[in-house]
Amino acid sequence: MENEKVILTDVTGRDGFQMEDWVETEDKVRIINEIIAAGVKRIEATSFVSPRAVPQLKDAKEVIKQINRENVRVITLIPNVRGAEFALESDVDEVNVVVSVSETHNRKNVNNTVDESIAGIAEINRLMQSGGKKVNVGLATTFGCPFEGLYEVDRVTEVINKLTAKGLNSFMLADTTGMANPLQVSSFVNSLKADFPDVGLSLHLHNTRGMGLANVLAGYEAGIRNFDASLGGIGGCPFAPGATGNVALEDVAHMFDQMNIPIDPDLNKLIAAARDLEQVLGYKLPGQVMKAGQSTDLHQV
Repeated sequence: MENEKVILTDVTGRDGFQMEDWVETEDKVRIINEIIAAGVKRIEATSFVSPRAVPQLKDAKEVIKQINRENVRVITLIPNVRGAEFALESDVDEVNVVVSVSETHNRKNVNNTVDESIAGIAEINRLMQSGGKKVNVGLATTFGCPFEGLYEVDRVTEVINKLTAKGLNSFMLADTTGMANPLQVSSFVNSLKADFPDVGLSLHLHNTRGMGLANVLAGYEAGIRNFDASLGGIGGCPFAPGATGNVALEDVAHMFDQMNIPIDPDLNKLIAAARDLEQVLGYKLPGQVMKAGQSTDLHQV
């Protein structure tokens, strides 16, 4: 188990850009292509969501059409069957759908109860399976909700039980508002892996309270090998107060690289891409390694 390879999924194109003012399509495509060129093998490139709800991603079809799709699995987030149809038309490799563990957050996010969302996900899954596409379920507010507080793991178990009964078997445990701590992440992951040994689990962590990398490491030590991250640490949830950015892709990659844990991306290329993204967005990004460089970088006296 020691030093097993980590798979990083970049979510800059969706979770990152949805929180920004409008970013030009050509800039989105260039940044995503730089991430792919750095060696990232999985990207959540955009979302086929209503332009009225998230106008920042109204160019989703163009982004998918223009990015370099060689040597990478392209994923899109979809909210409903119409989004699934767009995903099939665009021939993406996988889709992500989201349901919150929190009833309150789920209503604010998609205006449905949790059970209504699960029924919708089952319908999407049937459609995507007919097209030979994989469906991953993101469990928003896995570790706690700003409206309902912290959870016990049983609440997450209940939601996964309902989804596995509908034929779903791939789940992202999302710390949507950065409420998790390393002990909680370790406890939840160990419990869920024991209860669901045959499903895929990944972590989608935010750095809202500065515990992002510690939570990543706790997840790895508990057996998670798949992590979401965004370039420069941008992103967040527009439907939750104070939900600042994801863990930074280059920071996560740097940590694992320094620990001699194998990763796909080239760190120097990721850092260059993060600095390019900062120029595009026009403000200082929260990523750390893009500022300081790698720990192995030497400087003249």
